Amino acid sequence: MKYDTAFINRNFRLKVYGTLDEKRINTLVGVSGLIALIGIELANKVIDRALKSKGDYTHCKLRRGILITLYNK
Repeated sequence: MKYDTAFINRNFRLKVYGTLDEKRINTLVGVSGLIALIGIELANKVIDRALKSKGDYTHCKLRRGILITLYNK
């Protein structure tokens, strides 16, 4: 990981919404949950995008049918 997990959990709330293996999910996850769902490389890209954002939240839509929202604390 590019960033420390404590840094990410301290600055963001990670919410995952969509379908995964024909099962609907809509929940808050931690860094380990995000990595389990999308992998380390994609998680780094999502967090980089959220850090560059100036808004209160950042949406990242994946082609798999998953929407990841990072809320700034």
